[in-house]
Amino acid sequence: MIKNQIKYFLYKYFFHWIPDALWLKIVFRIKMGYKLDLNNPKTFNEKIQWLKLHDRNPLYTTLVDKYEVRKYITETIGEEYLIPLLGVWEHFDDIDFDKLPNQFVLKCTHDSGGLIICKDKSKLDIKAAKKKINSCLKRNYYWAFREWPYKNVKPRIIAEKYMVDESGTELKDYKIMCFGGEPKCSFVCSERFKSNLKVTIFDISWNRLPFTRDYSASDNEIQKPLQYAKMLEFSKILSKEIRFLRVDFYEINNQVYMGELTFYPASGLESFNPKEWDQKIGEWINIGAENHE
Repeated sequence: MIKNQIKYFLYKYFFHWIPDALWLKIVFRIKMGYKLDLNNPKTFNEKIQWLKLHDRNPLYTTLVDKYEVRKYITETIGEEYLIPLLGVWEHFDDIDFDKLPNQFVLKCTHDSGGLIICKDKSKLDIKAAKKKINSCLKRNYYWAFREWPYKNVKPRIIAEKYMVDESGTELKDYKIMCFGGEPKCSFVCSERFKSNLKVTIFDISWNRLPFTRDYSASDNEIQKPLQYAKMLEFSKILSKEIRFLRVDFYEINNQVYMGELTFYPASGLESFNPKEWDQKIGEWINIGAENHE
């Protein structure tokens, strides 16, 4: 926690004067090991950086806000696909834990990582939860890697119903990568609590693809979700006219639930193995005639 606070302080107060494009070039070279070409981006990771700088639809701020996006989902595909909301607050001390069920999930609306999973309220360390949430509420997620949609998201806390899938212990994330409104591939995040997180990548027909990113693929067979066709349908609707969007789903008791909408997976700073897949996937992002720095 202290390490994260130091990083945030440096990002916001020491490096804030560095223009977005220059900052992204510096971070990209350190993280990826090669020079970021914003004039002629070719790889997936390069084009994600380009999109941060040049694809700035104001709607994106709503779509990354974990509370406001619920209204958007309700209007586009329906409220029944949302994980039930238990409450929303601006301050941790406003939460009345007596009114929450025994199991729930707390999330910050404006970042990635501000998460508390409560499986047994009697065992919840409220002091530690408050410390983590309050630390997250103070951060502006934009500063680290200049993901501009987060810059003006109002920091709040939401509680959602705690849910698990058929495993009884976790939720598998089904993440569909959409390019210009067309799903092109998907991946599954699984085994969070059994071992290290596994990320298994498939083409749109549910055949495994021969590459990984920073996480290894599962050795287990992963069945195509029963509602996969509906997930593809919804991902097309939600990503329409957006150059790149990852649409996340869960499947619980044969019902589809929405996860998050993500514009910059791993902030465009995650290696591909083999490396050539970075460029293959990058070819799917059409940045058109506006390709300039």
